[in-house]
Amino acid sequence: MNLIVLDTETTGLDAAQGHRVIELGCVLLSHRKHTDMRFHTYLNPKHPIDPEAQEVHGITENFLEGKPSFPEMMDKFLDFVRGSELVIHNAPFDLGFLNQELELAGNPSRLEDICEITDSLELARQMHPGQRNSLDALCRRYNVDNSGRELHGALLDAEILADVYLAMTGGQTALALEGGASKDTGIGAGAARQHDDVQFPVIRANEEELVEHRRWLELLDPQSPWHNIDQADDLH
Repeated sequence: MNLIVLDTETTGLDAAQGHRVIELGCVLLSHRKHTDMRFHTYLNPKHPIDPEAQEVHGITENFLEGKPSFPEMMDKFLDFVRGSELVIHNAPFDLGFLNQELELAGNPSRLEDICEITDSLELARQMHPGQRNSLDALCRRYNVDNSGRELHGALLDAEILADVYLAMTGGQTALALEGGASKDTGIGAGAARQHDDVQFPVIRANEEELVEHRRWLELLDPQSPWHNIDQADDLH
């Protein structure tokens, strides 16, 4: 399954009040690494942009004149994301807007029905309860460079979120183990995968280490049942 990081910019904060998507950016990751595969478009919403929203993203109505509408770009967008896992920061916000765009375009699909959704904000709240978990705050926490983010932008924010998500879910793409091939960590969509085919070396304690171990147990608890262990086979 492809992993796609998605972000939008909109004319305002509430899709229920008729606000629309004006920028859509997607970044495809493969084997937990960036690729050159992108989907990015500006959209003419034929709807006024709230001044507060414009202060955030800097996109003006004049700039959007002549840009395609969502229905014109819908099929290309759906072809890009269909069957993928979408990573979205505060997913209900973006999904609300995008599902509304699909409905207005006469498409009965919902992104939840054609993609697996991972909310990176919810994940961050689970990992860092009681802390700020905005994208900027996570960049500081995980040392992700967001120096170019003077204004919000869908493609820029998707690229930054991709780096943050990789850092949150393990950072490195694989762990090289002696005697075995590198394995994809597979963290993010669920529990880490098992590596049943990897043979880990067994390092046994020598006699001197066993003596020191028993001496330490006696200091901790003279009645410990672990004193009965007299072979190194059980101390690995």
